[in-house]
Amino acid sequence: MINILLSGCSGKMGQVITRLSEQYDDLQIVAGYDIADNGKCDYPVFTELSSCDVKADVIIDFSNPAALNELLAFARQRKLPIIVATTGLSSEQKQSLKIASDSIAVFYSANMSLGINLLIDLVKKAAKVLDKSFDIEIIEKHHNQKLDAPSGTALAIADSINEVLDQKQEYVYDRHSRMKKRSKSEIGMHAVRGGTIVGDHSVIFAGNDEIIEINHFAGSREIFGTGALRAARYIYGKKPGIYDMNDLIREE
Repeated sequence: MINILLSGCSGKMGQVITRLSEQYDDLQIVAGYDIADNGKCDYPVFTELSSCDVKADVIIDFSNPAALNELLAFARQRKLPIIVATTGLSSEQKQSLKIASDSIAVFYSANMSLGINLLIDLVKKAAKVLDKSFDIEIIEKHHNQKLDAPSGTALAIADSINEVLDQKQEYVYDRHSRMKKRSKSEIGMHAVRGGTIVGDHSVIFAGNDEIIEINHFAGSREIFGTGALRAARYIYGKKPGIYDMNDLIREE
């Protein structure tokens, strides 16, 4: 049995993961960490991480970037692998993940959906074939409570495109102040916030007289919770290093 410490257990994703974990015979959540205990969890919840005395095998973090440094320190002290599914991390925090991976296994993904990671693979292939002859635009839509924009997934998609192109593209987030024609060396990034949209990402390749569009729509948060739990099973027992959804998919 793999015992999980769930960071962000009182949030919406934390509740989804808690419910989904009951469907697994080899996974169980033994403790939670959150700044507030909503009383809905049937396992102990700690509002201060230093007070957690429950033995766990893996940490799943679906909380807030502000909690990351403390979580990484806790994970390194206890020699626990950690799954970081929190979005909106700064470049310094991403560097902290790399530093932590010298001593523990770190699984990091801007999006825990298998479908999104397949989309990223398809987009990379398309970008390589269509390079220089198609303009690239990324549109992401999320609920009105989401704090970061553009989404971590949209940035991951753009980064994956830049990985395969000979000329690195500039990310343009807003054109209302740019009174000039679109250049060939940019990727347009557009964020929509409204209602209860779970997650909707579109990558548009616009050429002369033709458009190719690759989309992914998330119908519920369960796809992210399922991905996180599969990641917990995958990373358990792994050597120190950085892992992501591509590693999980290849092993499965």
